[in-house]
Amino acid sequence: MTAFRIRPARPDDAAALVALRAVVYPFLVRGEESMRRLIAEPAPGEDWAGYAAEVDGRMVGWVAALRDPRAEDRDFGQISQCHVDPAHRGRGIGTALLTEATSYLRSIGVSRAAARISPEAVGFAERRGFRASSRVMRFSARDLSLPPCGVPPRQPGIKLCSVRDVPEAALYQAELEATGDVPEEVPSGPSSYETWCHEIRDEPGLDRDSSTVALAGSRVVAFTLLMRDGERGWSDMTATVPDHRGRGLAYMVKVATLRRAARSGMRIAYASNAGENAPMLAVNTRLGYQPVATQISCVAVL
Repeated sequence: MTAFRIRPARPDDAAALVALRAVVYPFLVRGEESMRRLIAEPAPGEDWAGYAAEVDGRMVGWVAALRDPRAEDRDFGQISQCHVDPAHRGRGIGTALLTEATSYLRSIGVSRAAARISPEAVGFAERRGFRASSRVMRFSARDLSLPPCGVPPRQPGIKLCSVRDVPEAALYQAELEATGDVPEEVPSGPSSYETWCHEIRDEPGLDRDSSTVALAGSRVVAFTLLMRDGERGWSDMTATVPDHRGRGLAYMVKVATLRRAARSGMRIAYASNAGENAPMLAVNTRLGYQPVATQISCVAVL
């Protein structure tokens, strides 16, 4: 059996990584240009590092490790999507990737790390020092070739427009207001403006024409951001500012976004929601999303 090797990621790994994810995690959408930028220009403050597993020069596994830039505890990190091609499992590749990631995090002073694990891999993670928490992430998909979503009722004083048509400062302010109560593994603060610009404003995969905001005057009061790779899309975030919740605005912006995306050739849209986020789970169910996967949050002391 041919030996494998683990090496640091390179920007030209982008195409192979997209292809590997399409096999292992098809519901995690990120295109080649976005992957290339992720590897070449990580977000500020993350101390990001990626590692590839190769067999005969072909990528068969991947893992990324980073410091959580939003966590109040600067010693807290993340291990992002350790995965191996099913045809190459059972050879120790996953263990080698996880060891590489945890060793790197220890080297930069991270003492605890979280990872999201498929239910069937929880045993694997626990044997390597991780402990499953009660937090569950649910992934779902919406086939955009099906009949369009229903039309939500009009909201007096609310106007819909694309992300492209609103000032970036207004969108950033809405994120600050809307995401303060997002469930997290550890207490977290808001994204810095520098981080937000890197992850949202300058992200090449953001579909600026389909992504939709709801305006009350000039204020963004709800929004949904859609990342895109050709015919596939990913709802990166949907949120409503606290004083406008309970009015159906999240449903409204998501309907508009899915309609625009379908008209421009998108065929399938994915979304993820924390298991405790009942309001957004209800919105996605109403929109016709169907469950496709579940991941469990695990934490390890390194």
